[in-house]
Amino acid sequence: MHFDALVSFVIALALLEYFVFSTLVGRARGKYNVPAPAISGHPVFDRYFRAHQNTLEQLVIFVPSMLIFSQVFDPRIAAGLGVVFIIGRALYFQGYVAEAGKRGSGFLIGALAQMALLLGSLVGAGMLALG
Repeated sequence: MHFDALVSFVIALALLEYFVFSTLVGRARGKYNVPAPAISGHPVFDRYFRAHQNTLEQLVIFVPSMLIFSQVFDPRIAAGLGVVFIIGRALYFQGYVAEAGKRGSGFLIGALAQMALLLGSLVGAGMLALG
C-alpha cells in the first residue's frame, strides 16, 4: 500500500468513527426525547452529545497534524498514531456515555497520540523550514 494512501485510509476511518458517533447521538436524541434543536435535556443524552462534540473538537487538531507529520516524518508512524487516536476516541466515547468519570483513559490514549502527531509536526516542519 502506498504510504500516503495509508494515512488517507486512517483519516477516513477517524471520520467514519465520527459519523458513527453522530448516528449514536441521533438515536439517543430519540430514546431520551430531546427534540432538535435542543442540545441538552437528559443526562445520558447530554453525555452522548458532549462525547460527540469533543471528538469534533479533537478532529480539528488530529487531521492536519497527521497530514503534516506524515510529510515531515514517516507516514507509517503517522498512520499508527492515527489508529491509536481512533481507539482512544472509541474508548472515550464508550466511557463518557456510561459515566462522565469513565472517559479518562480513552481521553489519555487519544490525547497522547494526538500530541505526538502535533509536536512531531511542529518539530519536523520547523527543522525543514530552518534547513
